[in-house]
Amino acid sequence: MPFWINLITAVLSAAVAAGVGVILIPFLKKLKAGAHILEIGPRWQKDKEGTPLMGGFMFILSTVFCTLLGYLMISRYRSANFIEKPENGLWKLLLGLGAALGFMLVGFVDDYIKVVKKRNQGFNAKAKSVCQAVIVVLYLVGLRLLGNDTAVTFPLIGELELGWFYYIIMAVAIYGFVNAVNLTDGVDGLCGAVTLIYSGAFALIFVLISDWEYAAFAFALCGGCLGFLVWNLHPAKVFMGDTGSMFLGGCVVAFGFASGLEIMIPIIGIIYLIEAMSDVIQIGSYKIRHKRVFKMAPIHHHFELSGWSEYKIMFVFSAVTFVAGVVGVAITAAYSLK
Repeated sequence: MPFWINLITAVLSAAVAAGVGVILIPFLKKLKAGAHILEIGPRWQKDKEGTPLMGGFMFILSTVFCTLLGYLMISRYRSANFIEKPENGLWKLLLGLGAALGFMLVGFVDDYIKVVKKRNQGFNAKAKSVCQAVIVVLYLVGLRLLGNDTAVTFPLIGELELGWFYYIIMAVAIYGFVNAVNLTDGVDGLCGAVTLIYSGAFALIFVLISDWEYAAFAFALCGGCLGFLVWNLHPAKVFMGDTGSMFLGGCVVAFGFASGLEIMIPIIGIIYLIEAMSDVIQIGSYKIRHKRVFKMAPIHHHFELSGWSEYKIMFVFSAVTFVAGVVGVAITAAYSLK
């Protein structure tokens, strides 16, 4: 499959995402859809009060549009060159996009309540969890219907058959990682940059395993994050909001399951895992010992309170993701050649 299709998908997605910002940001300002910064965060974060929320629509629109465009180009190339289409390729792609959009909808409701209803805490926590759980179950049912097996592949080692325990473990993992991505969105440019590298790594993995449809999806998200960063780098002119971070969380999970390498989600997404675990450790420590382990959780706020600039946090966390991505791609390459 020619690489120019992936290149067009990524470049066009970046251009669309950046271009949408020209229209979306003034629109959000007109709606007075600004973020309210809680007092519990670092005091300098209060300077961001009123920054438009729901900027995630930039990369959501570009990713969905360019993924479908990429799929059409790939399908036409397959037909012109008499290359057989993968079984259930379109349905698998739509399932991943559908899950991401489902999580996005939950995030949008949360943002809507914050900026329109002026309720700082957003969506009721229990209701939000129930909605996410429903999406997780529907996603796993979709995977089952598409013939997904219940074995976890460990590249270069082998497979571990989990049977029905697979669905229990994966349900917890999906729920956890979607919310972990959401937690990573707390510093200008951080979540967008980390996810750009994560999606770039998976784009290469999909190329290695010849899953061209999902490669288009990953390249589209990679470009979308790049276009969004034009507006989100410090000082951010717009925030992605839960609308954007929940969508990214859905994509992060979908890439791992579509590749059949679920184990790569925590490996390449090590930053998401660290962010989530820092929150769990902080809460657990305070409840049990009445002492905090970090100055503030998630951990990016700990480094912020330790004197790190937002640029430094973004750069270091992105560098860690890049190294993890290289490791993940290298392991997949060795496994594919085995």
